[in-house]
Amino acid sequence: MTTSSNDSTPERLQLGQPLRVATLATRKPTRFRIEANADQREAAAAILGITAISRLRFAGEIRPRGRNDWDLVADLEAEVEQPCSVTLAPVITKIHESVERHYLADMPVPEGDEVEMPEDDRDEPLPEVIDPGSVALEALALALPAYPRADGATLGEAVFAAQGVAPLRDEDLRPFSGLASLAERLKSGQKDAE
Repeated sequence: MTTSSNDSTPERLQLGQPLRVATLATRKPTRFRIEANADQREAAAAILGITAISRLRFAGEIRPRGRNDWDLVADLEAEVEQPCSVTLAPVITKIHESVERHYLADMPVPEGDEVEMPEDDRDEPLPEVIDPGSVALEALALALPAYPRADGATLGEAVFAAQGVAPLRDEDLRPFSGLASLAERLKSGQKDAE
């Protein structure tokens, strides 16, 4: 693992041994298992911008599909710590994800300024080297909660208005907020006074 000279954030994190496609067995799956050690977990947490990773395991196999294509199928298990998006208290999240990638030898390369996403977002062009460690880090980044919340943490309502002006509240901006009270009045036989 290399680090830049001015800080401890790794420029590149090596979680496992990248596998050259040319050396993979073409008749049976190639299995891999990554159990990140403490230094690797610390480096991965720094890359992902989270507090800590107490567990990171990525295990699966790369299977030949057809003549030139490959499938990576694996399970990601992790336990991460992130600050609560409301209180900044530590939030522990357990992650268990199934990960699939399809490496296609003849995947068309998109051209032009605007490109449509393929129907299957698991499809990728076949590289010379498949790196399960990079796939694990990418899958973990995608699985992280965007706004983790500690138990009981709530966003209060902030109300701001100039002096002498009635503040606009969240409830005032909901277009159907008055319908519930109108329905109750109609049920009880009252007419709308307005």
